[in-house]
Parts: sequence; structure tokens; C-alpha cells
Amino acid sequence: MKKFPCPVKALGLVKRKTHLFTPLFFLTLLLVSKAIASESPAEISSSTQWFNPLRINVFIILILFFTFVLYFIQRAKKGASLFVRRIAGLDAIEEAVGRATEMGKPILYISGIEDMDNLQTVASMIILGNVAEMVAAYDVPLLVPVCLPFVVTVAEESVKQGYAKAGRPEAYNRNNVRYLTSEQFAYAAGVNGIMLREKPAANFMFGSFYAESLLMAETGLSTGAIQVAGTANIHQLPFFVVACDYTLIGEELFAASAYLSREPKLLGSLKASDLAKFLTMIILLVGVILETLGVTKLTSWFFVQ
Repeated sequence: MKKFPCPVKALGLVKRKTHLFTPLFFLTLLLVSKAIASESPAEISSSTQWFNPLRINVFIILILFFTFVLYFIQRAKKGASLFVRRIAGLDAIEEAVGRATEMGKPILYISGIEDMDNLQTVASMIILGNVAEMVAAYDVPLLVPVCLPFVVTVAEESVKQGYAKAGRPEAYNRNNVRYLTSEQFAYAAGVNGIMLREKPAANFMFGSFYAESLLMAETGLSTGAIQVAGTANIHQLPFFVVACDYTLIGEELFAASAYLSREPKLLGSLKASDLAKFLTMIILLVGVILETLGVTKLTSWFFVQ
């Protein structure tokens, strides 16, 4: 029998995953005095496995998280007061709407340049519905220039529902939701033109932004409008911070929809994610302490194979 220079455990090779029901020839390896000897080939077939016991930790964590979500949703539906920390930028929206009413000028809402498959755009549409409800109560024009065709339909419905909730469906003007262009900088130029012509009293920018963010924010700043912006694209946050009055940073954009609407499902998801983050920090702290003391059972349990 031919010997190999270094020992290898046979178990690690046998456990290699294969396609389902695909015959496989392999060499049975035997560990003999720090060397491996090969024998005759044998044929095996893999079998279907619906559950991987090596990932039971992932299953337990998922069950725990969804339990938190369902628990907080039920509490919200029963009218329990779920605390959500104050977000200054969202509180400023009503102030900006009041200022627009006093000045007799419109409000401009920009939802970013991504399609509806982006979570930031989804969050922006929810915020748009709440802004539209607030605007309808004050009878202020709401201008919504949109970058992508599919977002136009969603924006129209969000604004329409906002006006309906405010009890003023007849005040909804479909022409105020405008499709401009799908080209990034052409869209930025179109929005800048609206800012310079219409002179809105407030500019709201919530969604996914890229290089056009500073172009629009600087133009809005030059017109003297109150500007509230929010994005989860961290590379664009510095531009919003320097050019806008208020900026929602990262996850505050997603929390804004729950903060404004107080919808039970959104509130439940928000509170569950906050609790999950808190528990994660506690586990990390405990894990660091245990690892320092030489106890590795906790970190080993979280290892995903």
C-alpha cells in the first residue's frame, strides 16, 4: 500500500457534502502510524436531510426573535404604550408644514433614486403617506418628483391614502406626483429646477441617495427652505448633515415609519429588533468576559457550521 507523508483524519473527508442521490466513488483512508493508506473504492449515495442539527443555534435564535415580534405586535394591537425615542427630524416635519402654510408655499418630497425593491424606498413611501396626511390637514400643496416609473404608482397611492385619512380626498391632485427621468443627474437637475422655480418652504428627502444628494441639498439650502433628510447610505450622510437642518441617520429612516404611523406591525418589528440588539450586546459582553477567563462554551454554541 502506498503511504502519504502527512496524516489526515478520514472523518473529515467522508463528511464532504454531495449532490442528492448522486453516486460517489471515494477512497477509504486509514490512519496507520501517522500515515494514510488507500484501499479499494466503494460506492455510496447521499440522502435527503430536512433539518441540519449542526445549525440548531440558528433555529433557536430565529424562533426567539419572531416570538419577540409577535409579542410586541399583540401588545401594540391591545393599545399598550410602546416607547419609541424621540427623533428630532421627524418632530420638525410638522413645524415645516406649519411654516409652509404661513408662507403659502408648497412642500417638496424626494424619495431617492432607487426602485421599490430597495427597503429605503419602501420606508420613504410609508413616510410620504404620513406627510401627505399632515399636509392635507393644512391645505398645503405637496410636490413629489419621482425618478422611476414604478415608484410613481406607489407614490400616487401613498399620497392619495394620506389625503383620504385626513378626510380631504377631494384635495388630492394627481399632477403633483411627477415622473421626471430615470437618469441620475438629469433627475437631480429636474429637482433643482423645481426648487428654484417653486421655492418650496420645506424639502423632505428620505430614501436611497448617491452623488446627487449634495447637488439637491445645496440647492435647497440656497432657497432658504427647511430641509429634513434621511438615508441609510452612510457615504451620503455627511452631505446631508452639512446642508440640511435635520438628518435621520441609518436605521432612524426605517424607524421613522413606525414613529409616525404608530402602526402595530411596524411598532412590533421595531421594538423586537431593538430588544434583539440589546440582547446581542449583553451576549457579546458576557462572551468577552468568559473568553478572557478561558471558558469557550458560549462562543462555541454560536459558531455556525
